[in-house]
Amino acid sequence: MSFLEQLQSIIPAERVLQDEPLSAHTYTKLGGKADYFVAPHTYEEVQVVLELAHQEAMPFMILGFGSNLIVRDGGIRGVVLNLNELNTIRREGNRIVAQAGAAIIDVSRQALAEGLSGLEFACGIPGTVGGAVYMNAGAYGGETKDVITSATVLTSDGQVLHLSKDELELDYRTSRVSKEGFIVLEATFELEPKNYELIKEVMDDLTYKRESKQPLEYPSCGSVFKRPPGYFAGKLIQDSGLQGKRIGGAEVSLKHAGFIVNIAEATATEYISLIRHVQATVKEKFEVELEPEVKIIGEDIAVENA
Repeated sequence: MSFLEQLQSIIPAERVLQDEPLSAHTYTKLGGKADYFVAPHTYEEVQVVLELAHQEAMPFMILGFGSNLIVRDGGIRGVVLNLNELNTIRREGNRIVAQAGAAIIDVSRQALAEGLSGLEFACGIPGTVGGAVYMNAGAYGGETKDVITSATVLTSDGQVLHLSKDELELDYRTSRVSKEGFIVLEATFELEPKNYELIKEVMDDLTYKRESKQPLEYPSCGSVFKRPPGYFAGKLIQDSGLQGKRIGGAEVSLKHAGFIVNIAEATATEYISLIRHVQATVKEKFEVELEPEVKIIGEDIAVENA
C-alpha cells in the first residue's frame, strides 16, 4: 500500500491532498507544493498521522494560516499537517480555552463578547493559537505569555503533554514549543472581567492603528524582522533608503518599511533575496544585524546541470 493510500485509510480522502500548492495557504502567496497536505479534524487524527509518518520515516510539519512563514519555491517534502479545522473556542470561568487552529483574532473577539480583558493586543494578529504559542506572538505592548496559563502539546513521538506557562518557556518570539518541535493542540488564557465597551474601545483603537500604518492591501508575512536591541527595524530600513526597493515582484513597503510585500506575483526566491539585501544594507550602514522574525522553510527549486 502506498503512503498516500495509507493516509487515506485513516483520514477521509478529500482531506488528503497530493502536490498541493502552498502558495494557496500562506499570507505571502508564495511557496511550492507539499508532497502531502493533510487536514485533521480531531486530536486523534493528528496522532495517527504522526505515528504513520514516523513509521514510514516521512518528514512532517505543521501549517496554520501561514502568516509568519515563507515557503521556498521547491515546496515541502513529506507531510504538511494543516490544523485549521481544530478551531473551537470555549469559556471556562474567566478563562478562554482555544484549539490550535482557531484564529487568535477570533479568540480576542470571543473574549470581547464574553466581557473578558487581556487579549486586546491580539485583535489584529493574523495567525492561529498554535502559531501564537509557538512564537509567543505579540503586538502593541502585549504578548501571548502575558495571558496564557497552559497549553496541551503533542511531542514528535506522539506523547501528549500538558505544559504550564513556566514550562512553555515563552520569550521574545520563541518558546519551548518551537525549540523542541512540539505540536500545539490547545491553549488556555487567563483573562479579567471588564466592561464590554472599554475592551472594544481599545480593540478599535488598535485596529485603526494597524489598518492605517500597515500595508494590508498586499500579501506579506507581516513584520519581517525582530526588533533589534535599542532600535526599530522599520526605522533602520527607512533610514537606509530602502523603501520602494524591489526585486522581481517583492517590494519593501512604501507604507511601512518593516514589511516586504508581494506586489506582482513574486517568487519566494525574490522575496527572500530582498530580505537578504535589506539585512546586508542595514548591516553596512548601521552595523546592526537584522534577524528575521519570519520563518523560512522548504526547499529551493533544483537547478539541473547543463
